Amino acid sequence: MDWSEDIRAAAQRIAGHVVRTPVAALNGFGLGYPIEAKLEHMQHTGTFKARGAFNTLLSQDVPEAGLVAASGGNHGAAVAYAAHQLGHKARIYVPEMAGPSKISLIRDAGADLVVVPGEYSDALEQALAYEAETGAMQIHAYDAPATVAGQGTLALEWENQGLQADTVLIAVGGGGLIGGAMAWFDGQRRVVAVEPETSCALHAALEAGEPVDVDVSGVAANALGARKIGQICFDLAVSTGADSVLVSDAAITRAQEALWRETRQLVEPAGATALAALMSGAYRPAPGEKVAVVLCGANITPDPLG
Repeated sequence: MDWSEDIRAAAQRIAGHVVRTPVAALNGFGLGYPIEAKLEHMQHTGTFKARGAFNTLLSQDVPEAGLVAASGGNHGAAVAYAAHQLGHKARIYVPEMAGPSKISLIRDAGADLVVVPGEYSDALEQALAYEAETGAMQIHAYDAPATVAGQGTLALEWENQGLQADTVLIAVGGGGLIGGAMAWFDGQRRVVAVEPETSCALHAALEAGEPVDVDVSGVAANALGARKIGQICFDLAVSTGADSVLVSDAAITRAQEALWRETRQLVEPAGATALAALMSGAYRPAPGEKVAVVLCGANITPDPLG
């Protein structure tokens, strides 16, 4: 598969529908070296997810039955936003653990919202049933080529903004964002997957040699809580030799607090997870190695201004 062409096409397709998010050079955090950062938490609905949602809707025919998606919160908000902007109806299934701020975000975007007891997998089960019953188009949160290509536009955009890093650290849930980055960089830059110790689907898959089910919990579970890594992400991680590290909930919280204290950037736990790997020492750059992180999400629960 020629991912580079798909990602370039996606970037042209979604231009004008998504934000060209800023980049910044960050210092401090007790590290002693600078970090390049992509401020993707400033994207529509507060995460990178709008990229994949718009690419999917603009590259496929949407049936009269509309759209359906299951989400831990952020994907649902992006699909709801994209659907509203493009004039499609959407039904979004989210688990209770998504939290009130993300649930409100989806509802405010105009989608038909169904809150499901349990976890993401429970929401996905109901979304699949609705798809089969109605013929609505399912937009997968991470394991679909159009989604991955859309998320890959972040990496393309970042390089066009002058990315210098040898190594890019990215938080991982189901693998859409890091999958897109691995597809675009294609081994030309090191990509490091960062996951919470209590929600580590990619790490477990790499150890097992295939995607496997994992238990999910912890402070970032409503964004990084996929029970099984996407096959696309897993295949790309194997083929490009991506590294994988784990961080504790305490490390994530410290990074989240440090981003606010030192840069006045409010991010949700998932948005601070990549930085947590550097602050905690889970990933230690070699001397002279240039590193970068993606701040991927802003939807804090509870809403700090709610």
